[in-house]
Amino acid sequence: MNIVLIIAAACITLIGLFPIILHQVYRAPRRVETTTPESLSLPFSQQYLLGPKGKRLYSWLIPGELDSCTVILVHGWGANAQMMLPLARCFHRAGMNVLLYDARNHGKSDRDSFSSLPRFAEDLGCAIEWAKQRNPSQKIVVFGHSIGAAAAMLAASHRADIDLVIGLSGFAHPNLVMNRHLDRPWLPKVLRPLIMNYIQWVIGYRFEEIAPMNRIRYIRCPVLLVHGTEDAVVPISDMHLIEQNALPENPVQLIEIEGAGHNSVKQFQQHATELIDWVHEHLNRAPPF
Repeated sequence: MNIVLIIAAACITLIGLFPIILHQVYRAPRRVETTTPESLSLPFSQQYLLGPKGKRLYSWLIPGELDSCTVILVHGWGANAQMMLPLARCFHRAGMNVLLYDARNHGKSDRDSFSSLPRFAEDLGCAIEWAKQRNPSQKIVVFGHSIGAAAAMLAASHRADIDLVIGLSGFAHPNLVMNRHLDRPWLPKVLRPLIMNYIQWVIGYRFEEIAPMNRIRYIRCPVLLVHGTEDAVVPISDMHLIEQNALPENPVQLIEIEGAGHNSVKQFQQHATELIDWVHEHLNRAPPF
């Protein structure tokens, strides 16, 4: 009888600890900025944008020579605005405004209960609203890295005020990301569905609903995907999965960066001319349908 009680108590304890452990494992690491755009000789203003539920989003606005376009840069998981600065300089040199911000639970932005792809997209929506309030007639280009790329596609699949999307090192489906992360010899495979179902319950969305390879069918603006051939975090095959699911009327354009990994910003930076040319080419085009 005592053994049964001990086993029952152990099971209850594990069930109680399960959510706590998962929240700790999947909590985004917070890295606070240690520099500003001034380090790259870029003019800027810093402000807190009003985010969802009254949360504040720390941001930098780097004004361009022209006020007709703003490029919004969306960082990845556990990153911050500073990590996107090299790309910001490229767009600033092309005369565009650049808006960088920290998602909730990242950098200097306010804390929230958890981070997720839908919440990244919500934060992006607030950044778009702020940029539009400055100049309602301007064009909006969203450039996201990793989960930031997925957030850009999720937002663009619901909104009509995003003119161009550029996704850097973006994943095709949360299921793929989770299966790669959970592929551990010490983790029983039987626990994977339990973990994934719990995460979907917490964030309030099924992965199928928010997967970039599914949302791409609902995007009406031009999309450019950029990926490194040596990305060990999100393999380049994810980029091709997204492309294959795009509508024929709005084909996705691709740039493969030879030898680049998931965070190879310097190598991506070397292709800045291609990115700028693509933006200029598509910015004034009429929507494909």
